[in-house]
Amino acid sequence: MFLPTDDELFAAVKLHDRKAFNLLYDRYWAIIYKKAFIYLHDTEACMGIVNDIFINIWEKRSVLNIISFKNYLTAAARYRVYNHIKASSTSRLTYIEDYEKLTNVGTDHNDGEGNIWKVELKKDLERVLDNLPARCREIFVLSRLEHLTNTEIALKLSISQRTVENQLSYALRYLKPFLKQYVAMMLLIEITFKHLS
Repeated sequence: MFLPTDDELFAAVKLHDRKAFNLLYDRYWAIIYKKAFIYLHDTEACMGIVNDIFINIWEKRSVLNIISFKNYLTAAARYRVYNHIKASSTSRLTYIEDYEKLTNVGTDHNDGEGNIWKVELKKDLERVLDNLPARCREIFVLSRLEHLTNTEIALKLSISQRTVENQLSYALRYLKPFLKQYVAMMLLIEITFKHLS
C-alpha cells in the first residue's frame, strides 16, 4: 500500500485538503502527546497541546513553510510545554509598603524549561549526526563542537586540509535543515529568558 510522505500530505493541506490533514494528525498526534506527557504528566493538558498545534497548522496552512513536518511538530510541542509550565508556575508576591525606599528588586526565574529544550535539541543533533559517515561526523564534531581550525583537524587526523573542507561542506549541506531549526530554537530560548530576567 502506498503511503504519502509528510511533504505530499502537507502540500495537500495547503490546498485545503481535510483528508490529508486528518492523515497527518493520525500519523503524529501520539508522538506529540508522548513528548508533552514526559514533562507535564497531565492528560488533559497534553491533549490540549496536540489540538492547539494542529488547529494552528490548519488555520495558518496557507502561510506556513515547513521544511520537516516532524521537526516542526517537535519544536511546537516543546514551545507549548514551556508555555504551559510558565503559565502554571505561580510567582511569589511580596508586600512592600514604601517603594521609594526599595533599592534592589531581584527577579527569580526557573531555567528548567530552557534546559529541557537544550537537552532535547542536543539529543536531536546527536541523532542527526549519527546518520553522517564516521569520518565526516568526526570532522564536523572537531570543527563545530570542539572549535578546531581546519588546519588543526587536518594535522590531528593526518589528512589534507582540502579533505577537511570537503567533509565539512558535505556535513553542513546535510545538516542545514536541522541547523536552521536549532539556531531558531536557541535564539527563542535566549530571547525568552532575557525577557524574564
